[in-house]
Amino acid sequence: MNTKTIIKVLDILVSEYHTWEEPIVTQISKKKKDPFRVLIATIISQRTKDDVTGAASQRLFNEATTPADMAGLDTKRIEKVIYPAGFYRNKAKNIIDVSRTIEQKYNGRVPDTIDELLELKGVGRKTANLVLTLGFGKLGICVDTHVHRISNRFGYVRTSSPDETEFALRKKLPQKWWIQYNDLLVTHGQNVCRPVSPRCSKCSVERLCEKRGR
Repeated sequence: MNTKTIIKVLDILVSEYHTWEEPIVTQISKKKKDPFRVLIATIISQRTKDDVTGAASQRLFNEATTPADMAGLDTKRIEKVIYPAGFYRNKAKNIIDVSRTIEQKYNGRVPDTIDELLELKGVGRKTANLVLTLGFGKLGICVDTHVHRISNRFGYVRTSSPDETEFALRKKLPQKWWIQYNDLLVTHGQNVCRPVSPRCSKCSVERLCEKRGR
């Protein structure tokens, strides 16, 4: 698949995007454009389903919404509040650590560069890019398992890891699509282009897909 074709695919996915439920972190960012909330919700979302992430994030934000207040919470309290998010004990520790670092090193403001974000405990490239795009409106390409898998299934990239996919997309994908790409492919992946038994017969872009690795 070339860039001309991927743009056709994305145009089609945009037209049907409203029929699907938006990814939970996107929903959170639209309720209140706050990089800290995006960061914390994304940490909670790692290896966790959206419905669990949404409920856990809301419970936590009822307790604290700033780095200073979050850093003041007890780790056990955060564990209890975000359960049953996957790896909730490790996430609770990371949330405390991240909040303290932001408060002490960045004067309570979430850093807005990918290199600084990657220095925060528990923050990888997916999380850093999501904070940049949804929290700050800056250019970035967030690549999770859906984006990695579907970009390869389409035949637009041939990569073996999400990080490789991100760098390949940065070279090929027009910047106009960088921020929106994650939402479009995540919703498509959750509802149609599933990892196992994709719903190709109901896929609006099936005729354009190379179906690699199916």
